[in-house]
Amino acid sequence: MDDSKRHAVQFLEKEIKTYRALARFLAKKGIEEHVRIGSKRILISPAFYKDRMDEARELVNEIRKSH
Repeated sequence: MDDSKRHAVQFLEKEIKTYRALARFLAKKGIEEHVRIGSKRILISPAFYKDRMDEARELVNEIRKSH
């Protein structure tokens, strides 16, 4: 795997850890809030971060397969 792909994988793995921590924290506190992002209001909940983790894992797998 070349250097740029290795850096991308390392970044995504850090993101997955962050998303996992946020999902656990929000689940523990029972927090679900609407947050404005640009012109949209979205619900921030543990499921939101779990979805981001899944997306990041898919990207990691794609990067690793492409080498």
